[in-house]
Parts: sequence; structure tokens; C-alpha cells
Amino acid sequence: MTLKRPNPPLAIAFMLTATAFIAGTMVLAKTIGTGVLGDPLHPLQVSHARFVFAFLAIGAATLVMRPQFTRPALPIHIGRTLFGWGGVTLMFAAVAFIPLPDATAISFLNPVFGMLLAIPLLGERVGPWRWTAAGLALLGAMILLRPGPETFQWAGLLSLGAAALLGMELIFIKKLADREPPFQILLINNALGLLIATIAVIPFWTMPTMGQWAALAGIGVLMAGAQTCFINAMARADASFVTPFSYLTLIFAAIYDALFYDQVPDIISWTGAAIIIGGAALLAWREGRAKRS
Repeated sequence: MTLKRPNPPLAIAFMLTATAFIAGTMVLAKTIGTGVLGDPLHPLQVSHARFVFAFLAIGAATLVMRPQFTRPALPIHIGRTLFGWGGVTLMFAAVAFIPLPDATAISFLNPVFGMLLAIPLLGERVGPWRWTAAGLALLGAMILLRPGPETFQWAGLLSLGAAALLGMELIFIKKLADREPPFQILLINNALGLLIATIAVIPFWTMPTMGQWAALAGIGVLMAGAQTCFINAMARADASFVTPFSYLTLIFAAIYDALFYDQVPDIISWTGAAIIIGGAALLAWREGRAKRS
């Protein structure tokens, strides 16, 4: 992505806003999935609403801003959207069963999976620093899954699957990033996601309550806002500088979980999360060194 005029403080502000929005979508998904606002809705219905309302928000912005578009690489867009939709659906399913900080921390594995998948799919070479970062992050995930017959979090596997699918999505995003403008990628992703999610949700769709409609709309609008803030952050500072601030999503998730569900992370959650973030931060630092060399 070509940087606009560098503005690190503004980039940080955009990224912090994105993290708050992303954690907000997860707490709303948990509210819908746990029956707080009515009978729990299927995760496919939650991810469908995410694309419906995000597309409406981004479509409205398109009409106002009228950005320039280029010829899209549709096969790459379709692959990116399929994996992104699958990852988001699994994440929305996971937060109904495990604490938000745990689900959020496990989701930070997606750049690690992206790195591992880039070896066979993009032909990238991985050195010892990257393997160390991947090993640390995976160790943290195993801690959060709480291995043991009485403590194992089976729903944590949903978050792990989400991270793997979102890691695959990163492969497609890398292929798109140098070909098309960010706003075009955002619009096409949400348009295709709406189509895919609509087909998938048909057998499971039920009429939401008024409270659920509000929460579903909130998920879509917050996700669109998060994507927009993320793109603006990346356009105003190097990725290696601004990406570590995305890990504050974990802090927002912990705050929301404590405020709305009276769940406070225990020492296992903080330990596993710290190890995952350490591994992901090491990977981001190494990626930044590699690009500058």
C-alpha cells in the first residue's frame, strides 16, 4: 500500500479505534449468541448481518466519495471472501461459549497461519526468527485451550479454526494489495461476502427480535468502521510500526467482558494471551526488518 503523508499519531488513533470496534463486534455477537436479547441466533445469521450492514455502510460511502476503480481480479476476491466469511462465522460462534479475551487472543494466530501458508502458496522462505515467533504463538494458544479432561475449552477450537481461515485470507489479501486500491478491495469483499452469506444463511434464518436487529446492525456498522480505520492506519504509517497496536483489541475485549458479563480473565488467560501477543509481535518486528533490508 502506498503511504499517504506519514502521520504516526493519527495512524495510532485509527488503529486504536479499529481495535475498539472489532472488540465491540465480538461482544455484540456474544450477546446474540447467548440469548440475552432473545433466542440465540445461528452464527451464520450473525455473519450474514455483518456483511449486510457493512455493505450498506460502505456502499453509501462509495456513493459519496466516488473513488476510482480498476479492473478487479475476481477469482482472488472470491477466494479472499470465502475464507474471510468462514473465519468470521467461526469467531462469532466461538465467543458464545468462551471468554472474549480468550477468543480474541487465539484470533491473533492468523498472521502466524498466514506465514505458514505462505511457504507452500507464495514460495516464501521462513527463517529461525519467524519459526520462533510461530512456536511462541502456538504455545500460547495451547495454554488458552486449557488441555485436560476437565478444563479443555472445546469451543476454543472454533477460534483456532477461525484463525487458520483468516490466515488463509491474508494470502489472498497480499495478492490483492499491490493490484487494486484499498477502497475497491473493501467494497468488493463486502459485496461478495453478502452474496455468499445470504446463500448460506437461508436454511437457518429466523426473525430476530428488535434488540437483535439493533445488535446485528451494530456488528455490520462497527466492522465497516473497523475496516475503514485499519486501512487509514496502514496508509499513514509503516505496517511494522502500527500493527502491534492492534493487539490492544485484547484489552478492549477484556473490558467489555468485565462490564457486560462480569467475567474477569484469570492468570491462565493472561499468560496464554501474553505469549501469543509476544509471538505475533516478534513476527511483526521481523517482517518490518525484512522489508527494510
